[in-house]
Amino acid sequence: MWLRRARGWSILPVYEKEIDTGKGPRFFGPQTQIIAPDMLVMRGTDVRWIEAKRKTVFTWHRISQQWTTGIDLRHYQDYCRLAAATPWDIWLLFLHTSSQPNPRDLSHCPPLCPTGLFGETLTFLRSHENHRHGNWGPRGMVYWAHTSLRKIATLDEVYRQYGPQDSASTHDAWADDDALLNDAALEHHTRFFLPTDDD
Repeated sequence: MWLRRARGWSILPVYEKEIDTGKGPRFFGPQTQIIAPDMLVMRGTDVRWIEAKRKTVFTWHRISQQWTTGIDLRHYQDYCRLAAATPWDIWLLFLHTSSQPNPRDLSHCPPLCPTGLFGETLTFLRSHENHRHGNWGPRGMVYWAHTSLRKIATLDEVYRQYGPQDSASTHDAWADDDALLNDAALEHHTRFFLPTDDD
């Protein structure tokens, strides 16, 4: 909803499939298939891929002393391949909903962590990785410092698209925040679009 109402984008939800195979969206090339981002969005002649993640909090990285967020390393590698195969920018978006740090980070991090909608192009992020780690995700994770991401919107700006009946305090309890970035009627609150992913 936020992308449509606040920013005027039309959306093709790539992950919408008639038959659930248990796999994420795929881009099928002549010789191979590549994991695809969640959406292809259009506004006029501008077209972009968007991968959207909903997370509760940033993770504090002790070595770099940075708030970080990330995605599955295999997905990231496939997005890099997709970027080479198509003419459109790929954007990674991260919706972080809580300012209360994870309890495991509390003893060595600032008292509050950033919240809001953050994002950046894959082109930029490829040269601004904070670190990689092999212990999370099926094949490891890649992380970026929150200072390498643009703050695109505050939580209030994202939630405002729902109207006055939806107070910000109710949103932390939501199981699915997919409609925050897309249209509720299109997405019918599918739990696969913006799962909480706190790795």
